[in-house]
Parts: sequence; structure tokens; C-alpha cells
Amino acid sequence: MTISGIASTGATTVADGASRLPQQTLNQDDFLKLIVAQMAQQDPMNPMKDTEFISQMASFSALEQSKAMQQDLAALRVEQQLLQATGLLGREVLVQGGDGTLTLGIVSGVTVEDSIPHIVVNGWPYTLGDLRSVAPAPTSSSTQGAQP
Repeated sequence: MTISGIASTGATTVADGASRLPQQTLNQDDFLKLIVAQMAQQDPMNPMKDTEFISQMASFSALEQSKAMQQDLAALRVEQQLLQATGLLGREVLVQGGDGTLTLGIVSGVTVEDSIPHIVVNGWPYTLGDLRSVAPAPTSSSTQGAQP
């Protein structure tokens, strides 16, 4: 059976010779194209039962809801990490850089690059995964010995 109107997911070669990776997921448009193709290509003497279509639609709906929930959880994770990073402002931290060096300093800012929060220590951004320890904010020496 041939199904018209549906693009192949096989690897293809583009003009510059590089191969394009096949598409690994189906979206809602692909699903609807498959349903229409099934309906158009079915045997009129033995048509698909409506329960089969309903089952397929329910499965796709559950998949779409799962996908939306995954996106919401990812956004929530970014927001939680941003809150955690801003909670470190003014705190003394020990961070480990990509080359393995440890740096002790005060968190002076928070930046977000590609939806990933970074704390700024001694002018350099570090991810929360680079944290090795956190200490309370240092106190100024002029307030330690002052009496009311």
C-alpha cells in the first residue's frame, strides 16, 4: 500500500553532500496525515472501525499532554534554579571551573544563558553544578566589634 502526502523519514543527502538526520518524532500534523491516509486507503468493503480511530486519537492526545507537561516541568526547573541562584547573591561560595581549579569568592550577580542560570563569582559565570560549598555572607569588620 502506498500512502501519498507523507514525507519519508529516511536520511537524505543535501546539495553540499552532508546527510540530514531522519526525523525521530511525529507531531500532530504527521498524525493527522496518517489518519487521513488510512481513511483514504481503506478497503470500502471492510472499513476501519470508529473505535480504532478513537483509540488512536486518545493515544495521541495523551502523548501531547505528556509532552506539554514535560515542557512545563522544564520551565519550572529553570525557575527553581534561578531562585536558587538569586538566593546565593552576597554569599561566599567555592566553585570549581571547567579546568578543575577552585575559586573562592562572593556571588555578585546572576546571569541566564540559554535558559541556564549562572552565578557570577569574581567576574566569571559559573553554573549551579560548579558549586562546591556555600558559606554565610561575610560580615564587615567595622560591625563586628560595635556596641549599641
